[in-house]
Amino acid sequence: MYEIKVQVRGLKPGLHGFHVHALGDTTNGCLSTGAHFNPFIKEHGAPEDENRHAGDLGNIVAGEDGTIPLMGPNSILGRAVVVHADLDDLGKGGHELSKSTGNAGGRLACGVIGLQAAI
Repeated sequence: MYEIKVQVRGLKPGLHGFHVHALGDTTNGCLSTGAHFNPFIKEHGAPEDENRHAGDLGNIVAGEDGTIPLMGPNSILGRAVVVHADLDDLGKGGHELSKSTGNAGGRLACGVIGLQAAI
């Protein structure tokens, strides 16, 4: 079993959208990570929704840790994880961006998902 440990600092208090994006490319900061990881071409949604992007992880609360599984046919290795400025409305907010991005706002922080060997 693999585990991702995430420590987020310096965010404003409250909810922030948290997604896996399609590209593990940060050459232009978080903007080059592409769209949400969506191999089945579905609408944006909550993690528990059947109709959602594979990369839709919902929201994190500033200051708390989260875990994400790496195994399975749609591995997130080599992709990017992105923390957004605002909460993710989980596709239910009625905004024009709700069904594509959850209207979660700008990209505040990102990183490429990889493995590190235990010593």
